[in-house]
Amino acid sequence: MTVITGSTPVKPGREWNIGWTDIGPFLALLALLLIGFMVNPDFLSTTNLGNVITRSAFIAIIAVGATFVISSGGLDLSVGSMAAFITGITIMFMNTLAPGFGTWAIPAGMVVAIAAGLLCGLLNGLIVTIGKIEPFIATLGTMGIFRALITYMTDGGTIPIDRSLREAYRPVYFGSVVGIPIPILISIVVAAVASLILYKMKYGRRCAAVGANEDVARYSGISIIRTRTIAYVIQGVCVAIAAICYIPRLGAATPTTGLLWELQVITSVVIGGTALRGGKGHIWGTMAGAVILELIANLMVLSNFVSEYLVSGVQGVIIIIAMLIQRFSK
Repeated sequence: MTVITGSTPVKPGREWNIGWTDIGPFLALLALLLIGFMVNPDFLSTTNLGNVITRSAFIAIIAVGATFVISSGGLDLSVGSMAAFITGITIMFMNTLAPGFGTWAIPAGMVVAIAAGLLCGLLNGLIVTIGKIEPFIATLGTMGIFRALITYMTDGGTIPIDRSLREAYRPVYFGSVVGIPIPILISIVVAAVASLILYKMKYGRRCAAVGANEDVARYSGISIIRTRTIAYVIQGVCVAIAAICYIPRLGAATPTTGLLWELQVITSVVIGGTALRGGKGHIWGTMAGAVILELIANLMVLSNFVSEYLVSGVQGVIIIIAMLIQRFSK
């Protein structure tokens, strides 16, 4: 019922406006699960799905941070190189502390990882906002810097985690709580906190306003520099959390760690319904997008329809299709 006051209609209740961008990722996920089951019944086994979702957790966590950056009108191409750099710093720090502090080096290393991610994100944010350099160019530059630094730190080889820390750190990736792998639980917590910030707090509304129309946001009293810089800081922290979860998987940092993660992250965000032009973010859609990418890669391996070496190519096709859908749909 609509109440007429003067010439302005006032609607007493909240209007729910759910479009394809909101439910599309979850419909695509459901369709993919059905297709996978028809191709190979083992696709929906608890073991296979658990492994797939666990592997997607790293990209999902980073993509949550990218949702803030992209919804604010920015872009970050350095996330893969940043993850490698943070992984290297964390392992080196833990290895240095291990002889004197034992397993206490692990939580100390996690703190260092978060601090490193925060600083890397802040660097990207300041270059974009204070330096007024296009996000694409700025983060393309830092991508090269971070990748060069990890290559220098490893001398072109690897930085393995100290043997005395391996078993103690192992549960962060291989452990579970009530049967749910820890990386999945961490990604859910990250997404829940991000949803609270983006949908319920003032910063989330400011972030969307800056991405939708920078001039209008500025005239409304919103600090463009602060809002976008914070988005990049959130991105850096999310990369650090993903690196913390990733370390026990391989137990080492290498120059190829996180290679092409930026493609997977951006694809996850776009599949999830967040427009690259900014203005609106979909946290849970992004999570679904990350799982979809990993499920597609897993299906390619199980079905033998397409070579697993073409996974990155398929991801590239997916992001182009997703962008075309956004371009031609309202």
